[in-house]
Amino acid sequence: MNNRLAIFIDNGYLSKVLNDGKKIDFVRFCDVVSDGKERLRTYFYDCKPYVSEPPTDEEKFRTSQYDKFANKIEALPRFQMRFGKLRKTKDGTFEQKRVDILLAVELVRLSWSDQIQYAVIVSGDSDFVPAIEAAKDAGVITKLYYSRRSVHDELLSAVDERCEMDEAFFDRVKR
Repeated sequence: MNNRLAIFIDNGYLSKVLNDGKKIDFVRFCDVVSDGKERLRTYFYDCKPYVSEPPTDEEKFRTSQYDKFANKIEALPRFQMRFGKLRKTKDGTFEQKRVDILLAVELVRLSWSDQIQYAVIVSGDSDFVPAIEAAKDAGVITKLYYSRRSVHDELLSAVDERCEMDEAFFDRVKR
């Protein structure tokens, strides 16, 4: 049996729990959550900013800034970006589409192909419960990193292990 893990970060969730302006060092974050195990890869799920047709100057600027951020993430060792779509709703707000499915498919695929023995999930969404159960059925140990401010009880119950991302945790991984 291998000692390899993959880290699955829902950046929409992570950004939400970091809403007080904290900045984290993603390599240090991965070193901490890997806990000495070999990291196959960190999968980083997000959506690019919404761009209307034709794009506004603000949208162009936001896209340019995001592209710089995404390029920095992609340049980190063993990091892979995965992009969903940002959809504008009728009331003018935005919602992410496909991000949860991308994460769930990757978790199940890596679990059932025996590429990982451990999965670290950074999210709070109960939509991942079926994928977590499938990973566990493949023999993968699942660990959730979450914020108490935003996590579904069903998700907490589904995983094998849990670690709250509290002030002390974020102090360890800050940039």
